[in-house]
Amino acid sequence: MRLFATVLAAMSLAISWETAKADPVADFYKDRQVSLILSAGEGGGYSTYARVFAPYLSSHIPGKPNIVVQNMPGAGGIRAMMYFHSAAPKDGASIGLVHSGVPLAPLFKLNGANFDSLKMNWLGALTRADAICVAWHTSDVTNWDDLFTKEFVVGGTGAGSQMETYPALLNALFGTKIKIISGYKGGNEVYMAMERGEVQGRCGGGFASLESTRPQWLKQNLIKVPVLFALERSGDRPNEVTVIERAKDERTKQILQLALMPQSMDRPFLAPAGVPEDRAKALRAAFSAAANDKQFREQANKQRLEIEPVSGEEVERMLRHAFQLPPDVVKAAAVAMKIE
Repeated sequence: MRLFATVLAAMSLAISWETAKADPVADFYKDRQVSLILSAGEGGGYSTYARVFAPYLSSHIPGKPNIVVQNMPGAGGIRAMMYFHSAAPKDGASIGLVHSGVPLAPLFKLNGANFDSLKMNWLGALTRADAICVAWHTSDVTNWDDLFTKEFVVGGTGAGSQMETYPALLNALFGTKIKIISGYKGGNEVYMAMERGEVQGRCGGGFASLESTRPQWLKQNLIKVPVLFALERSGDRPNEVTVIERAKDERTKQILQLALMPQSMDRPFLAPAGVPEDRAKALRAAFSAAANDKQFREQANKQRLEIEPVSGEEVERMLRHAFQLPPDVVKAAAVAMKIE
């Protein structure tokens, strides 16, 4: 009997040990394909970031799934967010990289933005980025003052995208003369339109996107930067005057602070609402580990990608703050950006 009891206890201990070692998250992701849905088109900065980051994110997710990048542009990023709201698998097999401004679309009541940003599982953001207006070298617009005296024709990708809200913001708050040509599928198409002479420039996007997709533009001085959209001066470009420094009153500053908030959570990643808690937690931890991975940082540096990770918790905090702002401030920002 003693021998039987000893064997039984050993078997029980072994089973308990195997159970303790089992990882249901790793079991789920092992040999699985995970879709990484982008709200942008092929060839732009978002695609570059996603394709460089995906292998490192995979290596830090338990089970090391195969991550496949898929482009889903449209409606300034709203199309992809609606996919996560209604159609994406809620099991953790579908994650997204979306435009930084699109989580605020429901706050501004944009057409088609029938999703709840606060219910999404925000994994984090890859960087904090200043946005810029760039003018092609053949344009008469070369500096801030030119925006008030000369028409500046820029390309846009749809209501709610930076490429349309930021120039509208300048027109409303400062009286600039920027004309927006909408209908382009992504920022890369706007850049090509600049080269073809269809438009004179683009507002929205930053130096990181240019350095990764059009480094020759900077080296050959093919563009000018008439305005920098930022809440404070950049350590890398301390002589660039920010748009908020040009604000003449506190009300204008409040509107700009809300409008520019997405830049503090640039390249945000998410999983849909409803993903099991253990998988959502694992995805957030994997994002943080991958974004701080030494090899990823080295590869990103080679690709001229700016990396300054923002945690999922911080992204959620910023979004909660935005959705709790007084309605009159939100309304004023929406009117200024022409997204009411």
